[in-house]
Amino acid sequence: MKIYNRIPNRLINETSPYLLQHAQNPVNWYPWCEEAFQKAKTENKPIFLSIGYSTCHWCHVMAHESFEDKEVAEILNQNYISIKVDKEERPDIDSIYMAVCQAFTGRGGWPTSIFMTPEQKPFFAGTYFPKESRYGMAGFKELLVGIYEKWQGNHDELLQSADAIVAALNKKSTTQAETDSNLIETAVELYQHSYDEKYGGFGEAPKFPSAHNLLFLLTHYEKSGDEQSLEMVEHTLMQLYKGGIFDHIGYGFSRYSTDQFFLVPHFEKMLYDNALLILAYCKAYWITKNPIYREVAEKTAQFILREMTSTEGGFYSAQDADSDGEEGKYYVFEPAELLTLLGEKAGKAFNKYYSITDAGNFEGKSIPNLLKNHSISNEFDTYLSNIYEYRKKRNKLHLDDKILTSWNSLMIAAMCWLYRISRNDEYLKAAKKAQQFIEERLCQNGTLFVSFRDGKRNQNGFLDDYANNIFALLALYDATLDSSYVKKAKQWLNKTITDFFDEADGGFYLYGKDDEKLIMRPKESYDGAMPSGNSIMAYNLVRLSQLTSDGAFDTILKRQLDFLYGEAKPYPAGFAMYLIALSDYFEPSQMITVVLKNKEDIKDLPFMVSPDSMVKVLDGPTEEYQLVQDKTTYYVCSNHSCLPPVNDLDTKMV
Repeated sequence: MKIYNRIPNRLINETSPYLLQHAQNPVNWYPWCEEAFQKAKTENKPIFLSIGYSTCHWCHVMAHESFEDKEVAEILNQNYISIKVDKEERPDIDSIYMAVCQAFTGRGGWPTSIFMTPEQKPFFAGTYFPKESRYGMAGFKELLVGIYEKWQGNHDELLQSADAIVAALNKKSTTQAETDSNLIETAVELYQHSYDEKYGGFGEAPKFPSAHNLLFLLTHYEKSGDEQSLEMVEHTLMQLYKGGIFDHIGYGFSRYSTDQFFLVPHFEKMLYDNALLILAYCKAYWITKNPIYREVAEKTAQFILREMTSTEGGFYSAQDADSDGEEGKYYVFEPAELLTLLGEKAGKAFNKYYSITDAGNFEGKSIPNLLKNHSISNEFDTYLSNIYEYRKKRNKLHLDDKILTSWNSLMIAAMCWLYRISRNDEYLKAAKKAQQFIEERLCQNGTLFVSFRDGKRNQNGFLDDYANNIFALLALYDATLDSSYVKKAKQWLNKTITDFFDEADGGFYLYGKDDEKLIMRPKESYDGAMPSGNSIMAYNLVRLSQLTSDGAFDTILKRQLDFLYGEAKPYPAGFAMYLIALSDYFEPSQMITVVLKNKEDIKDLPFMVSPDSMVKVLDGPTEEYQLVQDKTTYYVCSNHSCLPPVNDLDTKMV
């Protein structure tokens, strides 16, 4: 039974949409704060920590079943101190306790449910628990009672268990090694082994887009000519677009596919997935010149600019999977709806093209898709705006409108790449405006912040915020050739090294040296749904080291590559972004050095070169680089050799 507290709990003063979703619960929730831990110590109570995010389907389910229930709330309020955390605002807390959850259960996921001491030391963990025991799953109510009884009767045993868990978390296991390029071929073989030749993608269901894996394989194809790498990427990109994981009515990609076909998605749309997929489709277009890839990238950007962009230019975080309490309800159709909306003839043709049938493909209704179509047509595009408006009026979606530095930075880079393949100024304007938003709203006194919402910025930035914003700044430079972006990127890089780098063992910590001290200081290196901050930093260091050529970052770069080599060696396919950096380190991308005579001469240069190429613009001649015939001069170097300087770039040269 859903019973709401008439008096809001302590979450009512937070800005996180996820925390605010629970502000009316009868549970006496605390945000993560010293007050909660002190109260737990004073009253000698265990802590129940619940971690999730606002567009998480199973977070909603557990909230409705348990956190809105008076009986469950009474147990929690009497015996526990309960804390809610938004994983997107506190990735440091999420990282630590997700590792705990995986150790306990062999898997992770949200909501993450942690039982721990007032000293933040965990002794039991899980994910979703139903209110009552069923299907072999422990009931949350029963679990709460059992754990509290053990807290009272076997207190010392629980404390010893918690100490052992913390000790295990802090045990160093990384073996550094001298970096070599063998990992790249090993990773390619692993991708080949897990590749689904029939349906595209990698591994079994659920299938995640993992666009950074596709970016690596495209890079590998460029440098090796390996046709199989390109085929894996192209087939996967086409299946992603044709499947129900792509929203054919309003555009944009859902988070992952629940099946092997990319037909039925987990319907939430995340900013970072769409950013990374735009990058992958852009690069595929660059290489193949197949217009379908540019079209998909532009459709995805249209969704972002239409539904996920604030008036000030920041990009929102996510759209929910649920509508009116049902997952996917917003996205599915019955044939009769389209017949009524479009008329008999057009409706029947539309339904046939998008496989909208009486039988349905998702709980009796249909997710529009093109998986049965051998060819792609634009003849039905004229109907989409009408259907889109109908769908918006029919159901509502929850929007997580907080603006995250890390995810915004990825979208900035995506918009820059899209600008370069389309020459559409709208994308560059969006990228610049979002970067300006970050610098005005998410930056203060030389420090980045994690998130902005309701006029407030929250929490000092983590590694991913700095790493991804450097990545964005380099993309802005590549799109504009404005050296101020490189200058800012170098400033952030120096701060990141100072605040996050582990001088003893290499690698970058997730949170900074002056931030809140938790039970451990994690270093995330594995690329999950997004590339890790450490992988992005390896990429940034390679780019800046080669772009600036002053040797300032060479030592840190080598240490970072060696650190990640040790991390990646057991399973290199989980480190795609690092592999791109490693590939560029051993086989540097094309470098074009421009000695500038007239700025107008280079206005088309960002559209001519690939995203991997680097352009260094000199305002005038140097001892090494001279003007030829007193005109703007280009020095093109690749594959460890340089061509004679020229005044005009031939497309064959780039």
